[in-house]
Amino acid sequence: MSTSRSNRSCSHPLCSHSPCLADLGWDRDWANALAATAPSGEPGRVARVDLGFCTVLTTAGQQRASAARGTQLAVGDWVALIPCPGAGGWSLTLLPRRTAIVRRSAGQDPHPQILAANVDTLLVLVSLGGRISPRLIDRYVALAWQSGVSPVVCLTKADLASGDTVARVMHRMASAAPGVPVHAVSARTGANLAALDGYLGNASTVALLGPSGAGKSTLVNRLAGTDLATREIRADGRGRHTTTHRELVPLPAGAVLVDTPGLREVGLWQADEGLERAFSDITGLLADCRFTNCSHTSEPGCALLAAMRDGRVAQDRVASWRKLGRELDRLAARDDPKLADRLRAERRRSHREQAQARKHWRKLSR
Repeated sequence: MSTSRSNRSCSHPLCSHSPCLADLGWDRDWANALAATAPSGEPGRVARVDLGFCTVLTTAGQQRASAARGTQLAVGDWVALIPCPGAGGWSLTLLPRRTAIVRRSAGQDPHPQILAANVDTLLVLVSLGGRISPRLIDRYVALAWQSGVSPVVCLTKADLASGDTVARVMHRMASAAPGVPVHAVSARTGANLAALDGYLGNASTVALLGPSGAGKSTLVNRLAGTDLATREIRADGRGRHTTTHRELVPLPAGAVLVDTPGLREVGLWQADEGLERAFSDITGLLADCRFTNCSHTSEPGCALLAAMRDGRVAQDRVASWRKLGRELDRLAARDDPKLADRLRAERRRSHREQAQARKHWRKLSR
């Protein structure tokens, strides 16, 4: 990362030295948190984490320090740096986070993985030059809402698509993510990048997430004036990993980007509230069902089924909501035997209903 900002003076009352911590998001609330947590510490923001060591941006420039054992630091964290007498170096004390983008790790032993901390806006990058999956957008949007972060869908590489295609995809994304802003931009030509200015205000922090090949590094290059490596997508349309680590990238205007590697999986972790908000067009109907224990599968008076029949809610969107809900239930059932028993009973009931429906269909087909 460039250290040119370290040579700039600042007269901000919260930042008497360079670089300007206020540009990185430092404010009076963070100053109060520092005074309450580690009053003798020097404030800094974690710009990168590598194998237990952190690069921290401070008023004196970049510092390298190791995280305390048992402390999971993430890019975007604010910390207090405390000198280690005799040994040299620094110890880090984590300041309480305002937000944290947390996903479920991959593998057989899932656990929460913090992608970035203290983020204001999550830009979900989707390439117009590749395959577009609204169901993947569902995951990103639920992840953002659960994390306390405002999601924005950013359709990249607009220069590779026709105007009609861009308009059609924007309409499709607006339907897939109700209430979430959608913008189509081209980092290569600069087309419509001004639409992102409202999210890149002074002291704001914006994280970029998306699959490989979505154009994250190209967009960072354009916004920050940096020269991150980029690579062409593969012949099968899939992206290639270019960014290999998460990193804080200050912008000239004072905002901060969090650049991230492409994600192969977007597993949700304890995201019931995020799921409810991401699918508010569905969850807002459930209170109108005739029965309070409606399963929304076959009951008379089901408001959701009625909305599906008259086209107010798309069937594939309901299927996505059900799938993500089952995923969260299975995760919660690992530590809740009663919930596990209930889910098994529901699966048995569902299998019986499906078998009866197939039997009825065979009779009608004779």
